[in-house]
Amino acid sequence: MKKTVLIASLIASLNISSFASESLTVMGFGGDYSKIQKEHMIEPFMKKTGINILTDDYKGGTAEIKAQVDSGNVKWDVIDIDYIDLEKACNENLLEIIDPEFLPKGDDGVSAKNDFYPLALSSECAVGITFWSAVFAYNDKFIGDIKPKTINDLFDTKKIPGKRGLNKRAQINMEWALIADGVAAKDVYDVLETQEGVKRAFAKLDTIKDSVIWFDSWSQSPQLLNDGSVIMSQAPNGRFTKFNVVWDAQGFDLDGWAIVKGTKKLELSKKFIAYATSTVPLSGVKDINYGPTRKSSTNLVDKEAQQNLPTAHLDEGFKVNSAFWSDYGTELNEQFNAWLLKK
Repeated sequence: MKKTVLIASLIASLNISSFASESLTVMGFGGDYSKIQKEHMIEPFMKKTGINILTDDYKGGTAEIKAQVDSGNVKWDVIDIDYIDLEKACNENLLEIIDPEFLPKGDDGVSAKNDFYPLALSSECAVGITFWSAVFAYNDKFIGDIKPKTINDLFDTKKIPGKRGLNKRAQINMEWALIADGVAAKDVYDVLETQEGVKRAFAKLDTIKDSVIWFDSWSQSPQLLNDGSVIMSQAPNGRFTKFNVVWDAQGFDLDGWAIVKGTKKLELSKKFIAYATSTVPLSGVKDINYGPTRKSSTNLVDKEAQQNLPTAHLDEGFKVNSAFWSDYGTELNEQFNAWLLKK
């Protein structure tokens, strides 16, 4: 008996020792988002396993992933990727296929398949970790007496004069333009798929073009609101913890953990994802008002705080169509950039 225990103990110590000599490179989007991932997922995982995790900021898109995969020089293991880029990367075979069977049950004993919201497991190349929403917000200090309540108010410069802050890309702006022009949210991609719909979106954007401050990085948006450079601004809702969010016409989407095709640390990557998407670590995303993708994680958030999460407002907006933007994103962004240059 003692011999058996001794052998088991020796094996366990050898496993920990081997883990301790390994490392994993995990890419995130930086800012507060990466901070909460580090606090709730990465550091606890390192403490539990002895595996060292190297982190760096990922700027989005698929170009760098493709360069690594095509060259056979894969430097990244796990990446936090939004589902628009995920669709393209998965279609181009840049990511490993992930079978969700390895994911643990929720802490309440519910299987992963039933604990995760269905959208979180809708891709074969990732496990969803957050619901986030593209919304707009305002600063009480500068907005004036009339407070915006709908997407129409963002486009109504007579009702609410002042500058608007928008990200310099077609995504979300074109959907919002059509919804503000009377298109039902459920029909927006059907309309945007037509030449007439694209023209209609640009025509609506023309009505506020002179009142927009365009930015390249989401981190600029809260800064513009904070200093009064704009009275309303667009960003993922997690950027607006200090401001008043308008949920109408929110474009909600997900981020997920994905594994770069060709990594030499596939099993280690899966081990990290399994831990990082378990009930307690995943609940930490509520710290920046993103919605956890497990129901058991959402249940750990108090009822009042749940109202600040996108998952409480899904019926007030639309799911960003990742397949649409994978198919048409390059073309529409080229048209959008050309439109920006027009006087």
